[in-house]
Amino acid sequence: MKPDFSKMTRQELRAYILANRDDDDAIADLIQRGNPNSPKFPFPKTDADLKAMQEILGDKLSRK
Repeated sequence: MKPDFSKMTRQELRAYILANRDDDDAIADLIQRGNPNSPKFPFPKTDADLKAMQEILGDKLSRK
């Protein structure tokens, strides 16, 4: 029987996945939660906003 992933903290779920690497449901749940520390960018509303977003994404992609 699988544990209830929704009741686990992010750290507990990560530890569970490390111990059960073949549990696709647990991995999918972790991915759906996202990273709470990731930066949030507003949806571009004007052409200037769109251009700024393209520059940000271009810079991030060129760093790889």
